[in-house]
Amino acid sequence: MKIALAQINPTIADFEQNTKKIIQFVNKAKELSCDLVVFSELVISGYPPRDLLEKKAFVAANLDYLHKLIERVRGIGVVCGFADKNPLSHGKAIYNSAVLFEDGKVLHQAHKRLLPAYDVFDETRYFEPGNQYSSFLYKGCNIGLTICEDIWNDKDLLANRVYPLDPLARIIEDGADLIINISASPYYLKKREFKWEMLANISKKYSTPLLYVNQVGGNDSVLFDGMSMAFDATGRMAARARDFEEDIIIFDTKTQKQELHPITGTDAESVLKALIMGTSDYVRKCGFAGVVVGLSGGIDSALTASIAVQALGKENVKGVFMPSQFTSMENFEDTKKLAQNLGIELVHLSIVGIFDRALAELSSVFRDITTEVTGQNIQTRIRGTLLMALANKLGRLVLSTGNKSELAVGYCTLYGDMSGGLAVISDVSKTMVYELARLINKKGEFIPDRILQKTPSAELKPGQVDQDDLPSYDILDRVLKAYIEENRGPEEIIGMGFDPDVVRDTICRIDRNEYKRHQAPPGLKVTTKAFGYGRRYPIARKYQHWFS
Repeated sequence: MKIALAQINPTIADFEQNTKKIIQFVNKAKELSCDLVVFSELVISGYPPRDLLEKKAFVAANLDYLHKLIERVRGIGVVCGFADKNPLSHGKAIYNSAVLFEDGKVLHQAHKRLLPAYDVFDETRYFEPGNQYSSFLYKGCNIGLTICEDIWNDKDLLANRVYPLDPLARIIEDGADLIINISASPYYLKKREFKWEMLANISKKYSTPLLYVNQVGGNDSVLFDGMSMAFDATGRMAARARDFEEDIIIFDTKTQKQELHPITGTDAESVLKALIMGTSDYVRKCGFAGVVVGLSGGIDSALTASIAVQALGKENVKGVFMPSQFTSMENFEDTKKLAQNLGIELVHLSIVGIFDRALAELSSVFRDITTEVTGQNIQTRIRGTLLMALANKLGRLVLSTGNKSELAVGYCTLYGDMSGGLAVISDVSKTMVYELARLINKKGEFIPDRILQKTPSAELKPGQVDQDDLPSYDILDRVLKAYIEENRGPEEIIGMGFDPDVVRDTICRIDRNEYKRHQAPPGLKVTTKAFGYGRRYPIARKYQHWFS
């Protein structure tokens, strides 16, 4: 049997376009003489639909479009994900389901059994877990149909299992000799290596081919890398789709000939491609005509603008340079060169006059605050106001340019440099920012070399540099990773060899600035713990130092 693995990029609740895309890929599979084509989890609605699942009209629409597919598709079997109603009088109202249909008939249906409720997942909020573990016969194969988390609970692979049940083992016991898993498995750095190992080990352990079809694309903060795969009964990867792109690959159960499409190589390449895809999808799916980026002459705004150009095209990116009396001539020159290198329009809007007027109005209340934190924040808020004005007038989206290191310790200004509709690099550490910039420049000097070499500075007062207020980014980023992504405690981090004062101060800043992050625009998630969607901490709480 020839089986097509079709990874597509659905838009949440765009049933019409999602269905059209499904049909396009069904037709591709038919042209390739396939017997069966498999799509991803909840592909008709897109994943994650979140609280839309609580609306009866949304669930009904997803079922209507499923029925239209069933009626329309002929000459090939189709597996796809959708939300189904729970007919029972108890439990949650819907299931996370998968169906196999062919020539107008439903041949088999399965409900997701393991419902994740960690990181970005909230499935127990919406879905009733399935309780069936049967395989079914289709064209000579006993197929076990599973949905995403159903295969992520193998006792031989996971030391700390989340669930007491292993649906996959039950399905194998029922006689399955081919496993199909439809997924919407979010991307984060280093995940793919573990996923490859897990899938290969499962197929080898059960001596059963395993087909894994993953969603691709960005939906709000959550990114999906696609990279659908097929493994033969020995654990050999027999097929692999591209990452961060729509694609279709073939697994032939008879020949098992390899079809391995190219993917990104390094971690930096993977993150960059994820950010480009996420930016493109967010702007496009939200219906904006383009973006506005405040350019300072620094590395963060240069990287954000470069990503935006690759994601949206240079004609859809407008750079805005807003100098003050503290802006160096270097930043005038570097911003101009950056805009020329990227081919984007650059607008100059001086904030000197507005800043002077603001200080004059406040002079009856404050003494001179020009270079104090209050005065510095006024400058950034003026810039945020100007960016939002341009965005409103032009129907564009402001991309904020702060990185994860700054956001973690509160080195950012509410309603100032945090203004915007999407925080492109808010899950990217400062050290990774430089790595991504150097990667972009491998194809030419898009980001001026002097931007890469200069000492980071907010330029809100004379002679200011970031390291006046922060430890070196090399040290800071390692402490942040240990505390935020690895959940290590203060004493444990100090035991790793870091200065106790640096660790204590950094953690105090992280905890103290939770209120800022709750008001930040959504960011693109590329690590195991991004601020916002997947990391949920209270703002109002009694702070405890947790140190001796």
